[in-house]
Amino acid sequence: MSEQTSGKTPVDFWFDPLCPWAWMTSRWVLEVEKVRDIEVRWHLMSLAVLNENKLDELPAEYRELLETKAWGPVRVVIAAQEEHGAEVLGDLYTAIGTRAHNQGEGAGKEVVAAALKEVGLPDSLMDHWDSTPYEPQLRASHKEGIDKVGQDVGTPVIAVPGADGEQIAFFGPVVTPAPKGEEAAKLWDGTLLVASVPGFYEIKRTRTQGPDFSNLV
Repeated sequence: MSEQTSGKTPVDFWFDPLCPWAWMTSRWVLEVEKVRDIEVRWHLMSLAVLNENKLDELPAEYRELLETKAWGPVRVVIAAQEEHGAEVLGDLYTAIGTRAHNQGEGAGKEVVAAALKEVGLPDSLMDHWDSTPYEPQLRASHKEGIDKVGQDVGTPVIAVPGADGEQIAFFGPVVTPAPKGEEAAKLWDGTLLVASVPGFYEIKRTRTQGPDFSNLV
């Protein structure tokens, strides 16, 4: 990972553009970036890679989603990273996610192509939709993130420097709607406090509703 040069605390964030919950968390982290001295560094992970060895255990609808819709977007995004630098990931993720999640258009070919155009990246990156020579880089990025938290979680993964210099990493938090302003900062401070406690590994509660995008538009 490249060193941070801004003097702000680096926050490494692993996402799959298909995941609505990662999208909500990413918008929260960007709110935190406005009120805390942090800088987000974006990384790609893949729900398709995460679940490829357990497809038979998944519900049919989710299995179909992973098999038919999950590979294309991450292939294009990893190609953008490798050919144009990791600094393009944040804007590209926002362009894809706004269409896919806020506007409910999904993350199909037309959406990803429109996102590339919006952020000034070449349409030729769509050539990677069905296959890409950058799959090893995709898998390496995914592994770097998931190894920090374990195989039993998903996206997003966040990692921050701990007091001893070692990274503190965690899955989530899963939150909807995404808080803003000082509410976003309070959740950030509390999440770091909990995650930094040695031996802590899970906090969870049941929620029946899906992600609320109403405050993101």
